[in-house]
Amino acid sequence: MFNYKYRYYFALLLSVYTYLNTEFCDLYEHFNIEIHWYYALLTISLISFVILEVNRLLESRMRKISTLKTNKFKFPVLFFLLSGLLATIITTSIVLFVGMYVYKYSFAITLTPLKLNLTYAWLVNLLYHLINIVIFYFKEYKISQHQAETLRKLNAQTELQLVKNQINPHFLFNNLNVLSTLVLQNNDEANKFIEEFSKVYRYILSNQEKELIELKTELYFIRPYIFLLEKRFGKGLVVEIDIDIPETNHHKYIIPAALQMLIENAIKHNVISKQKPLNIKISVNKDKTIVVTNNLQLRQSSEPSSQIGLKNIIKRYQLVSEEKVIVEEALDFFSVSIPLINSVKKKYEYNYN
Repeated sequence: MFNYKYRYYFALLLSVYTYLNTEFCDLYEHFNIEIHWYYALLTISLISFVILEVNRLLESRMRKISTLKTNKFKFPVLFFLLSGLLATIITTSIVLFVGMYVYKYSFAITLTPLKLNLTYAWLVNLLYHLINIVIFYFKEYKISQHQAETLRKLNAQTELQLVKNQINPHFLFNNLNVLSTLVLQNNDEANKFIEEFSKVYRYILSNQEKELIELKTELYFIRPYIFLLEKRFGKGLVVEIDIDIPETNHHKYIIPAALQMLIENAIKHNVISKQKPLNIKISVNKDKTIVVTNNLQLRQSSEPSSQIGLKNIIKRYQLVSEEKVIVEEALDFFSVSIPLINSVKKKYEYNYN
């Protein structure tokens, strides 16, 4: 409201409307107030415009105070009270100037128009703030709708990518090839492989539409997925899960299949062989982030990487949390840190614009 480009037109219309109502109700005659119509309109207009500008400047200053701008309750209440105090001082100054300096009235005579104008000033200030709050929450609603739609599309893309990855002919062929070898060599290992294979699909089908998932559920899923990969790549792939955090942190959240996508990203871009094994480590950093690190032995590729999977993870985190995904790349390693989220509810920064 206070930065709206047509705010001055609104203040002008409000001033004219208020003045016309005072004339219609014979307000000045009723309270025996002698004042020319143009001074009456000027007084009302000055109060309307100055209170509007004071609110705009005050909001700009208050938003620079970090402890206030993120508090959805403290900020608007304190903002309204301070602006009300300033509106009182400004209105008193305007009315006393017009009454005692322009018309040379005594303070006793000026007291009645002062009360009336103070009542108007408080109501105008309240109206400005109510409109401001309505505009703010309408924008928040539109932003929430947009974010929900963006998240829905990202989840749909992720779901499609996960399904593609799992029903990819190469994926199925490789795993079935491993399975056929195990059947010939070791029935127990074959049964184990089938069980883990089914867990991977069950997880995708049951959690593909969720925005966030508990860490313990993700860890439960990732182990059978790693089992399949290790059976496929043998000693060429080493995945270590080093997560020793309190049981309470197992109920924190991450986005579904984040660990799988990061492991797939490492496998996709690096050479995997018995002579040059790819080492992937999943660890926890101070109980706040899950870190997936791998040694770098990049494949030779004529096409640059699009990093769709990594960008997808980063964007999805932006929509559900204020915490950021951190990507680090050095000469010999690549790591991605994904936040552990305490709550499924995103915190929005308070912003009246």
